[in-house]
Amino acid sequence: MDTIEGKMQSQVSRRHFLVGTAAAGAGLTIGCVIGPSVLGTASEAFAANNYSPTMLYTISPAGIVTVHVNKSEMGQHVGTALAQEIAEELEVDWKNMRLDYPDFTAFFTGGSLSILSTFMGACQAGAAGRMALLDAGAKELGVTPSDVHAEKGWVIAKGGKKISYAQLVASGKVDKVYKDDELKKIAIKKGGYKILGKPLLALDIPAKTNGRALFGIDYFVDNMVYGKIVRPPVRIGAKPKKTGDKDAIDDSEAKKIPGYLSYVAMPDPLGVNTYYVIALANNFPTAIKAARAIKVDWDLGPNANVSSDDILQRAKELVADPNAGGLYWLIGDPKKAYDAAPVKIDAEYVTPLASHVPIEPMNAVAFFDKGTLHLYSGSQLQAAHQPMLAAATGLKPAQVVIHQMYLGGGFGRRLDDDDVMIPAALAAKAIGRPVKIIYTRDEDLRNDFYRSITYQRLRAGLDTKGNVLALRHDVCMASSAQRAAPALLTPSKDKGNKYKVDSSSMSGSDSWYGIPNYAARDITNDLGQRATPPGFLRSVSTAWTFFALESFLDELARKTGKSPVQLRLALLTAEGPNAGSVPMSVGGADRIAAVIKKAAKETDFEKKHGRLGSGRGIGLAATTHFRDTPTWTCGIAEVAVDKSSGEIKVEHFTTAIDLGLPVNTDGALSQCEGGTLFGLSLAMYEQATMHNGLLDQTNFDTYTPIRMAQVPEVTIHILANGHTPVGVGEPAVTVVAPAISNAVYDAVGIRLRHLPFTPDKVKALLKS
Repeated sequence: MDTIEGKMQSQVSRRHFLVGTAAAGAGLTIGCVIGPSVLGTASEAFAANNYSPTMLYTISPAGIVTVHVNKSEMGQHVGTALAQEIAEELEVDWKNMRLDYPDFTAFFTGGSLSILSTFMGACQAGAAGRMALLDAGAKELGVTPSDVHAEKGWVIAKGGKKISYAQLVASGKVDKVYKDDELKKIAIKKGGYKILGKPLLALDIPAKTNGRALFGIDYFVDNMVYGKIVRPPVRIGAKPKKTGDKDAIDDSEAKKIPGYLSYVAMPDPLGVNTYYVIALANNFPTAIKAARAIKVDWDLGPNANVSSDDILQRAKELVADPNAGGLYWLIGDPKKAYDAAPVKIDAEYVTPLASHVPIEPMNAVAFFDKGTLHLYSGSQLQAAHQPMLAAATGLKPAQVVIHQMYLGGGFGRRLDDDDVMIPAALAAKAIGRPVKIIYTRDEDLRNDFYRSITYQRLRAGLDTKGNVLALRHDVCMASSAQRAAPALLTPSKDKGNKYKVDSSSMSGSDSWYGIPNYAARDITNDLGQRATPPGFLRSVSTAWTFFALESFLDELARKTGKSPVQLRLALLTAEGPNAGSVPMSVGGADRIAAVIKKAAKETDFEKKHGRLGSGRGIGLAATTHFRDTPTWTCGIAEVAVDKSSGEIKVEHFTTAIDLGLPVNTDGALSQCEGGTLFGLSLAMYEQATMHNGLLDQTNFDTYTPIRMAQVPEVTIHILANGHTPVGVGEPAVTVVAPAISNAVYDAVGIRLRHLPFTPDKVKALLKS
């Protein structure tokens, strides 16, 4: 609890919590003001709209508590977890909790950071509300604040006299400003939770099952037209040609289609894409037909002849160049130690293009009203999209309102939904009517911001006793941060600002293993960057580094004669950079060792490893997410390999995960299960290929995620030790591919280093 309190104080030192009523009968609002001072009472501040919606909730005169969720809801039930954090400290009856999703602008939902980033603020907001209600309740009951306590929405005095929160709110007499020194004295609970850590049903399930929950694709407005983007035969880089005075766009055939209105065409002012030609029609099917009928004489640009094989070849060339890229991670002198090592092991790993393909394809509705742009779409990053839309349309950010909708899946794709928002807004501005754009499934696949093709080379130097002296990990990829979030880039260890590295693409190559000479090199694939604009895919782009590293560690274990568990535990010492720190990584390497031990024990790993026989095997992998916000995870796969067909059947997958304090155990379990299956799909089935600058795959018949019949038995073990809550939505993704690869080696003695693990690859290796 000392570490939690320390973090709490540092987070709220510039905040003032306000508890008061904005207007008569409006209920009680709990919010916060950012700044050095607050003028007047809390109620006056609320009435003047002088507060920031960083974390707030309201209590109605009927005692209903509504949490205003400032995170996107895409199936992870984040609002329920936030409500549990508040309700625990507020001391209310769970049946009186509700959610809504206001139109916040300072929004970011990704990186498995929602619970980690909101926990302290939400708990403190609950505690601040409870304390204000206790003070007001004590006055009404005629006792001192020390003589009352709160329970299930009641202020109860010694002797049994009590008054409800509802009565206090209705009275309008609750008004409190918590200043800096008072905030520092607010401590959240140390344990004995009534609501936190419980498997409570998600509060948004009824709305999602009875149709009241509105997703972006569900939104309609009067006088609306449908837009369909006319796509060039390359993913990016094309624009219409001009021949003399004749326009390169011909819509004569589209004009023959009943319901077609016109088209608009413009370059993308922000360069998210190259150029937009948008067919407009009275309904969606007509818009599709019209877009197909419009003829565009395209200048295909620099990517007309690029294939995925070209991108991979370019990656190999770059990795072979010792001067390419820059160091992301450096301990000791890896080159010198590797060169001097008596035993050397090298390996190469490849991951292909992968697409997000959320169930709900990209969509947006845009219209202008009294100088304000209104945009309805499910988004994970309103904080960036608002100023981007303003820049694209010539408005000020305050003139752009992004109305938050439920997301039919995100997986990182809706961090980048400006490629549907911007054309919708530009088209609406051009014609003066609301415009709705919906991607078809082939558009969604072929115009994604992809998981990059990666090529990785690992080299280890060992002594004659099997001790790892040096490890070098080269990662060549298209950089998602370089394209979409350059502020996240940091100076490299060897070249400083001359080459900046991308932690979102390199995380995992800076593992917690105590190797004395250790380097990871970040190399941007310039061809991949240009032809396959990269995005953030669930796992925070780290799945490829963990796939390579955790598979390679298995190779080292085989070489040294140690078991995979023994090798990892020997390298995991909580010392130096691996000691961990307050509050997020308390325990350091010891916590990843703990989940390995837990998973190994639950599966009898050491008894099964190398002993299952008959084409069956077991494999292990352990990952930690980002170093500064780690989620300690271990996955164990049990597989059967059919040598004649090359088919791998994952029979059982076990995940052990340390979440510190799991806020909602049922939600955490669901997220781990979903992450495991997402990782399984990427490991076994998903692959996109490119020829002539465009993806070959157009739908789920050619791009093949996991099917229900392919789902194995999954067991999740959640370690709850009371530390700061950490992310749960993505970490389980990262352990799956290396665990399966290692299990296949245990089963049939072949090393799979190229995702996905298809039967043809297995058969080829068995024959070699």
